[in-house]
Amino acid sequence: MKVEVQSKKGLKTTLSIIIDKAEIKKKLDIKLVEYQSQIDLKGFRKGKVPPLVIKNQFGKAIYGEVIDRILKESTTKVIQDKKLKVAGQPKIDLKTFGEGKDLNFEIQLDLLPNIKLQSFDKLIATDFSVRVEKEETDDRLKNLASEYKTFEDKQDNSKSEIGDQIIFNYKATVDGKEFEGSTGKDVAIELGKDLFLKNFDKQLVGVKKKDKKKVTAFLPQNHPKKELANKETIFECEIQNIKFPKKNKLDDEFAKKLGAKNLSDLTDKIKDQISSQYLSALNSITKKEILDQLEKSHKIEIPKNLIDNEVEAASKNQNLNSKENIIKDAEKRIKLGLILNEYGEVNKIKVSEQEIKDEIQKQVKSMPGQEKLVFDYYQKNPSATQHLQSTIYEEKIIKFIKLKAKLSKKELRIKEAEKIIMKFNEDSKAKTTSQLKKKKSSSKK
Repeated sequence: MKVEVQSKKGLKTTLSIIIDKAEIKKKLDIKLVEYQSQIDLKGFRKGKVPPLVIKNQFGKAIYGEVIDRILKESTTKVIQDKKLKVAGQPKIDLKTFGEGKDLNFEIQLDLLPNIKLQSFDKLIATDFSVRVEKEETDDRLKNLASEYKTFEDKQDNSKSEIGDQIIFNYKATVDGKEFEGSTGKDVAIELGKDLFLKNFDKQLVGVKKKDKKKVTAFLPQNHPKKELANKETIFECEIQNIKFPKKNKLDDEFAKKLGAKNLSDLTDKIKDQISSQYLSALNSITKKEILDQLEKSHKIEIPKNLIDNEVEAASKNQNLNSKENIIKDAEKRIKLGLILNEYGEVNKIKVSEQEIKDEIQKQVKSMPGQEKLVFDYYQKNPSATQHLQSTIYEEKIIKFIKLKAKLSKKELRIKEAEKIIMKFNEDSKAKTTSQLKKKKSSSKK
């Protein structure tokens, strides 16, 4: 194989490759032998068809198959031998080919830029922490006690009130006719929450155990059966039981019901949960500080094909954004991706299979009852797993950079954290609004 640099301009490189006809013939002969063992032709025993007969009938197909494989293998070998970092797929242009001839083709490559990484000496960012006061944990504990209610039976002659739990059976009709899902047994609702159907609850206020009550309500607009959407429905309800809410006592027993060892352990868990909620948003602010500085401190040329691909994908989802802003955002994303990837490679940062499994497991725990759905999603969507791997990789690189950068520690109370997060969100929203205004203005011209 003979390789020459045909042209080189910026990040675009064209290589000319020649494969000797003798090498091609050798591969064709091997392929013919493979075909001979597989082909079954009338008049010949299987595996005994003469190579010449095979060549006459299948020669073009065999040649095409061999050449296709040579193109792929030789392109991969050239890229590996020359240690080229390629952006996107190479473009292959056949120049001369044909049986008995040398194969001459060109590959056009978009190369990734050489990146001179900057040191972290001048990189400054804020390392936020959140102080959770006793008042916040006490409020959250009270909310939990109110949310995780227990109910006890009311006396048989007692009437239902807002806040009570009613257990009932029902038969429903639309225009006097039953429909799929029109019956229910031992349905439990908490009066006042209006979670069953709008205005359903208030019609059951004042009923007693064993009462029969006719309730009129409208089925939801998004009902799966379109013909039933927003239809007036009559529910014939039979009250099975009425329960009143029992106030939870904030003690070790209550904490154990929620999976904690005791009340102190539950308090610590709540404190960590509150802190994590705010830190998640605050870490995004720190990350943006770091990324903005990295983007400004590095001057690199970006492969045009990467920009074109990114713009094409983004344009489909950003109809309200201007082409100029889409290109600008795409260039920034690609530039930061290249910089972060270079930091990752230089510092040998990897993502293990176990880390991916741990992250999937974390998602599973956050979606109780839908474990199989989550696992199936990642098993059936390799691109989703790849995206998850990329996310973990980026976060590991950011974490590494934070360890090397000059971080100014800043402890915040909850209200201070809320103000900073709100301002960050408002600034992001203002930027988006400004871009939309520019697009509207340019479209009128």
